[in-house]
Amino acid sequence: MAQDVDVVVIGMGVGGEHVAGRLAEAGLEVVAAEAELVGGECPYWACIPSKMMIRAGDLLAEARRVPGMAGDTQVAPDFAPVADRIRDEATSDWDDKIAVDRYTGKGGRFVRGRARLAGPGKVEVDGQGFTARRGVVLATGSRPQAAPVPGLDQVPYWTNRDAISATRPPASLLVLGGGAVGLELAQVFTRFGSRVTVVEASDRLLSKEEPEAGALLADVLGRAGVTVRTGARATEARHGPDGFALTLDGGETLHAEQLLMATGRRANLSGLGLETVGVDPEARTLEVDEQLRAGPGLWGVGDVTGRALFTHVAMYQAEIAARAILGEPGPGADYRAVPRVTFTDPEVGGVGMTEAQARESGLRVRTGTAQVPSSSRGWIHKTGNEGLIKLVEDVDRGVLVGATSVGPAGGEVLYGLQVAVQAEVPVDRLRHMMYAYPTFHRAVESALADIRE
Repeated sequence: MAQDVDVVVIGMGVGGEHVAGRLAEAGLEVVAAEAELVGGECPYWACIPSKMMIRAGDLLAEARRVPGMAGDTQVAPDFAPVADRIRDEATSDWDDKIAVDRYTGKGGRFVRGRARLAGPGKVEVDGQGFTARRGVVLATGSRPQAAPVPGLDQVPYWTNRDAISATRPPASLLVLGGGAVGLELAQVFTRFGSRVTVVEASDRLLSKEEPEAGALLADVLGRAGVTVRTGARATEARHGPDGFALTLDGGETLHAEQLLMATGRRANLSGLGLETVGVDPEARTLEVDEQLRAGPGLWGVGDVTGRALFTHVAMYQAEIAARAILGEPGPGADYRAVPRVTFTDPEVGGVGMTEAQARESGLRVRTGTAQVPSSSRGWIHKTGNEGLIKLVEDVDRGVLVGATSVGPAGGEVLYGLQVAVQAEVPVDRLRHMMYAYPTFHRAVESALADIRE
């Protein structure tokens, strides 16, 4: 017999965990189901452990920059401390007891298992049945999406999970995909001694960002020893005793000890019983309104909504959904100023629309650009100072609709630009602000002065 509860949350990644915990703390009877680890991708295989790897690689890079600036150094990379830190500090050896206890300590009930919808307000979890009086929240996240390369499904390629849990860097690595995940890991393994080749089908790296950012990063990676192949489509993947082979459309074949597949992610919606609540079971994403409702008594948060596959988006949506379920007032979801950061060195931050997206949406656009090395802080910083600021203005309204910040602190500089885009601060007002000297963000002032059609 089904148990009556207030809310059932299916999926306990960062979004599901936030909703479930918030509702439980508010006194609702909440059941949360998760088949894998509570916390999801971010704390175990993505945001947190990957940034530990990146931090370690950055330390190596900084040490190598000492000659000519502050003396001499000798650097001997050792991946063991990185792997140990990820296992012991970030993931507790991929054990979620702390996360489960954190949630249940708020008054929620946790069920380990794969859940599916069985009708409006009804959920089954490995033989147990629940009826949700207030509603069901879908927060099942996403999974890596393999590129349609013949033979790829027959080889033991790495996903980000395998790369994060690696205990040593491969001697050589092929990275299929030139997006954020692929480039972050490519740079890390290069710094730890791997020979890395990045293969990207589009004509530039970071194809969702400004082309200037992708070009700058390609140059930085190339000078560091990474082979970058853009406009290169893989036509066959093979694996044998000597490792992996990837054939490109021009007939060239690349070889490496390991192959990392980093060609994007897809929402986890299959097998959830969506058809029982009137939702297309073949949908690639879950359609939701500004209150994250997908239907009567049904909400969706995080990657399943397809808005932007970021932890901060999932948590932002989770808070809105929790308010809606509790009947609390508050604004709906606003995606005009979604921030995004690729944590390479230099960091690539972006917010809002790119120039191309703004033009495609029909806006009259002006842009301004400044180079970080020519800024006061960039000149002082010297080695490792690559970067740029690019601003996209809606001419008719006189406000920024997009911005890019590339540099040693690109993700941090982005904050001020995000505020400008979100709050629609007039560009003329931004021009007449004071910008602290000498800082990286002072390059924003130069980019504002450069705005032109």
